[in-house]
Amino acid sequence: MASLFSTEALLALLTLTSLEIVLGIDNIIFLTLMVNNLPEVQRPKARVFGLGLAMLARIALLLSITWVMKLNTPLLTVMSRGFSGRELILLFGGLFLIAKSTHEIHGSFEPEPPCTLQATRKNPPRLLFALTQITLIDIVLSLDSVITAVGMSLHLWVMISAIVISILIMMLAANAISQFVSTHPTIKMLALSFLMLIGVTLLGESLDFHIPKGYIYFAMAFSFAVEMLNIRIRRWRQ
Repeated sequence: MASLFSTEALLALLTLTSLEIVLGIDNIIFLTLMVNNLPEVQRPKARVFGLGLAMLARIALLLSITWVMKLNTPLLTVMSRGFSGRELILLFGGLFLIAKSTHEIHGSFEPEPPCTLQATRKNPPRLLFALTQITLIDIVLSLDSVITAVGMSLHLWVMISAIVISILIMMLAANAISQFVSTHPTIKMLALSFLMLIGVTLLGESLDFHIPKGYIYFAMAFSFAVEMLNIRIRRWRQ
């Protein structure tokens, strides 16, 4: 029991929690955009349930890590190029993110008409569809972080605790992020561009084009910083 709460285990918990939060930024972006498409009354429920399902999906993925590690075995061959299960997941996940972000960008220029009473009655299936997409995308985006977690710690409780803590922090921040994106249309467009960038990255990973994550996060942080300066300038001019 003493080894479970050793300094090494606690440092691993802190490191993994920070890693999960950083790698969860793209999940927060996707969740925010999906939730903002729902009726106002359903958004708090969608955030909590979406992140809750994401947490359960990550824990289930962690517990089935033996199966995840075997995903590197080629399952499909196309033109003498073998694709493993992991690469197929990244491929279809990347294509989905690119298609989803493109559709959302197109919808921003051609907004849908106001919801009618008939459309309001269809909210439960719409909520369920959004939660399903959030969970599936979280699984795709969490593959590398879960494998990294296994490589950094030998204690299962450390890995599960890091996932739970990071999701709880995301739950606290999700509402503020969602409101900020809703009130700043340019931030939403920037977030959609980030999603497309992440989709291209996943697509490249599936084809053995390894793009360092540091470059991606630096580009996202730099673009966000520039946009924040633009927002401040627009406020100052008003």
